[in-house]
Amino acid sequence: MRSTADRIRHALSFEIIALMMAIPGASLLFGLPMDDVSVVSVVSATLATLWNYLYNILFDHTMMRFRGQVAKTFAIRILHAVLFEVGLLIVLLPFIAWYLGISVWDAFVLDISFAVFYLVYAFVFNWVYDLLFPVPRQVA
Repeated sequence: MRSTADRIRHALSFEIIALMMAIPGASLLFGLPMDDVSVVSVVSATLATLWNYLYNILFDHTMMRFRGQVAKTFAIRILHAVLFEVGLLIVLLPFIAWYLGISVWDAFVLDISFAVFYLVYAFVFNWVYDLLFPVPRQVA
C-alpha cells in the first residue's frame, strides 16, 4: 500500500491542479464572481483533501480485504471515482447553498457540475498518478 507521504503528495497535487482549472471554469460557466467561486472552491478543496485521504485509505483496506491487492481494474477505477464524488457531494451541498445564498436545488446543480468535472478529473488524475508513482509491490 502507499505510504503516508505518498498519500499526502497525492491529495495535495490532486487538489492544487484541480483548483487551477475549476475556479476560472466555474466562474465563466455560471457567471459567478471569481472571489465567491474561489471561497467555495478552496473550502470544498480543503474538505475534499481530507475526504480524499480518508477515502483512499478505506478503499485500499477494503480492496486488500476482498481482493488481496490494491491494483485497480478499469471497472474498479470507475467505482472508486463515483463513490468518492457521491460522498463529497453529500458533505458539500449544505455549505454551497449557505455560502452562495442560493437554493438547495441551485447548489445541487452547481455541485453536480463540479462533481462531473471532478469525476472525469479524478479518473484521469489517479490513472496518471499510478503510472508516475506505482504502488510498491506487496510481499506476502
